[in-house]
Amino acid sequence: GIETFVPTNNMVLLKKTGPVEATEGGLFLTGKSKEKKTEGVVIAAGPGKTHQDTGTYYPMPVSVHDVVVYPKGCGTDLEIDGEKYLLIMDDDVLVRYPGSEDGETDQTIANAAVIRDNVLVEVEQKQKTNAVATGGILLAKSSTSEKRPSVGTVVKVGPGRLATNGEIMPMEVQVDDMIKFRDFAGASVTIDDLEYIVVRMMDIVAKF
Repeated sequence: GIETFVPTNNMVLLKKTGPVEATEGGLFLTGKSKEKKTEGVVIAAGPGKTHQDTGTYYPMPVSVHDVVVYPKGCGTDLEIDGEKYLLIMDDDVLVRYPGSEDGETDQTIANAAVIRDNVLVEVEQKQKTNAVATGGILLAKSSTSEKRPSVGTVVKVGPGRLATNGEIMPMEVQVDDMIKFRDFAGASVTIDDLEYIVVRMMDIVAKF
């Protein structure tokens, strides 16, 4: 049963959240129209991983009862005791909401957190070719013609990634910075009905 299922290394076992039953306008969805949520509740987590060369220990960034958001298509689906679960790596976690034993979790932007060197960005609306972003920076065509924005405002910053010696590498951006990140980098998430993108520090090319 689920009580005897123990993840190893940096693996996380999630109880998958059910599909979205209704749209924001109150329309109920049926069949294939239902949107599958890419989030779940942490049921169990491994002890963390150890660097194979230096022996540095990397602790887990999530805890049991946390609610986490993950990218579409990641992880391994499992069925245990007739219930659906998902096994993912800790690095697959895009956003985490601290959980509680009573199952009540505040899934708002104020309670959202990102792990390691991830950055949560509130993206600007689709930009037109040669549009000027906030701050007066002229964006080139390659940055403005794609459907998905690559400029936004930093909302949340992770604590930083652990180096091979166990030291936390400092983050180079902070909340309220305007940033430009690599085209198509990161993963989209929706919080409080607004679109955000989670990007890694290495994918941020400028701040202004």
